[in-house]
Amino acid sequence: MSPAADHESYDEDLPKGEKATHNSEVRRRIDDLLERKRLKELLDDSDDWDI
Repeated sequence: MSPAADHESYDEDLPKGEKATHNSEVRRRIDDLLERKRLKELLDDSDDWDI
């Protein structure tokens, strides 16, 4: 199989239309939640604060 054939079959496997939009929104939400978790962990690190 040539690399061009691999690329074509890959494109066929990708979701299209509404499913692709839904997957994109879900991925964006997951990324947002992971970023919030990362920032919360940075802020909750009490060793960094001298009170």
